[in-house]
Amino acid sequence: MRLDKFISQQLEVSRAIAAREIRNHKVTVNGEVVRDTAFKLLPDHAVEFDGNVLQMQTGPRYFMLNKPQGYVCANDDPDHPTILYFIEEPMSFKLHAAGRLDIDTTGLVLLTDDGQWSHRITSPRHHCDKTYRVTLEAPISDETEAQFTAGVQLHGEKNLTQPAQLEIITPTEVLLTISEGRYHQVKRMFAAVGNRVVGLHRERIGEIALGEDLAPGEYRPLTEEEIASVGLPDELKQK
Repeated sequence: MRLDKFISQQLEVSRAIAAREIRNHKVTVNGEVVRDTAFKLLPDHAVEFDGNVLQMQTGPRYFMLNKPQGYVCANDDPDHPTILYFIEEPMSFKLHAAGRLDIDTTGLVLLTDDGQWSHRITSPRHHCDKTYRVTLEAPISDETEAQFTAGVQLHGEKNLTQPAQLEIITPTEVLLTISEGRYHQVKRMFAAVGNRVVGLHRERIGEIALGEDLAPGEYRPLTEEEIASVGLPDELKQK
């Protein structure tokens, strides 16, 4: 990679600004000042900008975030702060959410720069289970569990929802596991049976669970076991 492109990505500035900083003796490679903007970086090069070490990215990255309310799962939004506010990683702008949450929904968000991996989570073909802790406005009715198991008709859609698993914690708090990702699905499912969601928190995606050790706004890298649990898309396994 060219030095000016690397500096541009690391500092999230334009190539022109990166080139200016390089020419102003701000960048060293292996301890030596480099002023050539087209200098070719190698994986083992140690790069510093103004005395600060810049890390070379060596492979795809995978993180979990405990999303608070008030943030959107986007890389840029003109009206609301995004979840990237919490991510203190080089070139964080290259990460994307593998399955978004609404601005008022909290809990587990997975972020990665591996498009094939996130496709395994978000594609309707793969039916990746997601578990939500739901707080309801009214006590849940006795019929809701059977209705969700059979599938409910969402307003404006032709097909019933896929069978969902419901675990009742209290009359107004439940755990709901779904294998789809329709628009506002959890809220619309409860609306379809005459109730209203007043709090929504995602606890699990597939085998990856949000632990109690992460406070709202905190994140951590996924373990190798968590990454592997998502697997590869079927079409890639056949190659």
